[in-house]
Amino acid sequence: MNRGRQIAFALTAASLAAVVYIVAAVVAAISISGQAAARGDHKDKAEVLLRNAAGQEIGTPAQFHQIMKTYGVDHALLVQPNSGYGGDNSCMLDTIARSGGHLKGIAIIPFNADLAALKKLKDQGILGAAFNPTFHGIDYYEHAGDLIARLAELDMFLQIQTEHHQLLRFVPWIEATSVRVLIDHCGRPTIAAGLNQPGFQALLRLARTRRVSVKLSGYAKFSLMPYPFEDTWPFVRAIVDAFTLDGCMWASDWPFLRAPQRQDYGPLVELVEMLFPDPTDRRALFYGTPRRLFRFADTLMDK
Repeated sequence: MNRGRQIAFALTAASLAAVVYIVAAVVAAISISGQAAARGDHKDKAEVLLRNAAGQEIGTPAQFHQIMKTYGVDHALLVQPNSGYGGDNSCMLDTIARSGGHLKGIAIIPFNADLAALKKLKDQGILGAAFNPTFHGIDYYEHAGDLIARLAELDMFLQIQTEHHQLLRFVPWIEATSVRVLIDHCGRPTIAAGLNQPGFQALLRLARTRRVSVKLSGYAKFSLMPYPFEDTWPFVRAIVDAFTLDGCMWASDWPFLRAPQRQDYGPLVELVEMLFPDPTDRRALFYGTPRRLFRFADTLMDK
């Protein structure tokens, strides 16, 4: 057994993969760039991003493949970042196409995309659309209601990254449609405002829809403390209490775009063992929930 598999077995998980069960799923915010994607029409785009990104923010497909290999991960969900390529998903689509079914994605999709365009993206391995009011602001999404309705019609996901009270703006849309929702980074609550702040309470109420899932990730984006971000733990517990482990999953946020402090993949995996010492709980976070939601096949990646 290689070192990565030993780590994975010890944790009953490695980076979203319950390796003891072999199949895995990953949620990672990855900036698709560099030599593996910089081929043909993608070369100029990758070179532009490489000129504008900070060193650790650059995550190439080759580098991510090594992360997956080290930690025994077999499947991954890539999230198109607003930084870098923005709405140009072509490099991510190229990477997914060459993954042999091991990668799927969340894209940045124009609000006016019709059903045909969404179906095409779905056929290419895209599972939904990413909204990021922490980057664009709330008003940017004022006319996004039609896209949300079309996502619901095709059983695709709406992924939302909000902070503070921003989620309140989206709750009526979520409740009024049948769209499936992924909440990024625990909703990024304001630590000092406590568990009863309106935005966080709105997040907890969305558990009643049974269509909303939460990614337990991005602690450095809202914590006021260094690793292991203990001031976020009460929020994590409240989320798990409301959504149950069937509605939660771990996410790495690799390669840590706009990270406020140094981040590394391994310690974030180990943090799960601190928060969830029961191997059955870790199996749900690393394996059960993402595999069920993202419908990955039981296939192994060529290491």
